[in-house]
Amino acid sequence: MQRAEVMLLRRRRLESQRLAGQPATRGDALDPVAAASGMLAVQAQDFAAAKWALGVRSPRSTVADIDAAFDSGALVRSWPFRGTLHVVAAEELGWMLALTSARTVRSAATRQRQLGLDEAVFARASDVTRSILRGGVRLTRDELYAELELAGIDTARQRGSNLLWYLSHIGLVCLGPTAGTGQSVVLTSEWIRQPRELSRAEALTELAVRYFETHGPATARDLLWWSNILVPEATSAIEGARDRLAETVIDGSRYFSSATRPLDPDVESGAARRPSTLLLPGFDEYLLGYRDRTAQLAEEHSPAVVPGSNGIFLPMLVSQGKIVGTWQRQTRRSIVDVHVTPFAPLSGSEYLRVNSAAKRYARFLGLRPGSMTVGAA
Repeated sequence: MQRAEVMLLRRRRLESQRLAGQPATRGDALDPVAAASGMLAVQAQDFAAAKWALGVRSPRSTVADIDAAFDSGALVRSWPFRGTLHVVAAEELGWMLALTSARTVRSAATRQRQLGLDEAVFARASDVTRSILRGGVRLTRDELYAELELAGIDTARQRGSNLLWYLSHIGLVCLGPTAGTGQSVVLTSEWIRQPRELSRAEALTELAVRYFETHGPATARDLLWWSNILVPEATSAIEGARDRLAETVIDGSRYFSSATRPLDPDVESGAARRPSTLLLPGFDEYLLGYRDRTAQLAEEHSPAVVPGSNGIFLPMLVSQGKIVGTWQRQTRRSIVDVHVTPFAPLSGSEYLRVNSAAKRYARFLGLRPGSMTVGAA
């Protein structure tokens, strides 16, 4: 792929992901709920990182705004895709789970047998959980596990987390209002009062449209990896969405994006407005949203972002759509310090832009910006 095409993919993906251009809004207010809906689903196994993923896409919001969106029921966290935690707009959860949950649960059968989890245990846990949470009761994970233990259901040796994973996949519970640094488990049917209902065909079309609108330009292979649907389903989804998608061939690969913003490498140039420097959280969709991530992250730097290829993605320093380093934070009382480790030395102007991004992150947390230090490149 030519350099101009790579730069085009980066810029357009930044715009699709609400990291450049117009931020997420509802009415006249910048809104983390609109950011979540605008991203379809935001990977969220690290809750604090997921909050910043929404914050960086709704620039005037704070972590308190994100918490308020969870507490109001507008946002929830569950396992709609790839068996992995995501933040979604609450009314969207049902149709997402319906697409992949049954197959995802079947794929965990071996591990479930190893833990002694069978249909009888799942049925018993479902009945107990429904009874305990009925009437708007909210319990933390540990509190739920304790109640299951009292009912004679062993939650040790990761059985508790696997039971919660299963109960969430069947749509019985979800992670809703905040509780300390985590969330409470609630009954989905009580917490989400107006779920959006789609047929399977409608859901597949919606998935294709929304994924390519929020992650495009991207390929069918990217969609397959991100959603974990089957190849025939992806083909059907794209065909069903054909009138709402634009298709462009770049370097022999078919890329899809929103029909309202078709991708034309011959028309667009690198002279478009440059995005600002960003401090993105670990596990951010800007990298994890694709099977092929080479446009954003050079292969030689992948080990620095995913050390040991162990599935843990570090927070990322991004400049002009390119991942150029990692970063970490340290809080002390009312101050947050930021330390960046760039892949190459920062120029004076680059340092100033990174420092500005660090101040923005501090404002999001409601803390005062402390030191911004740079490690050896």
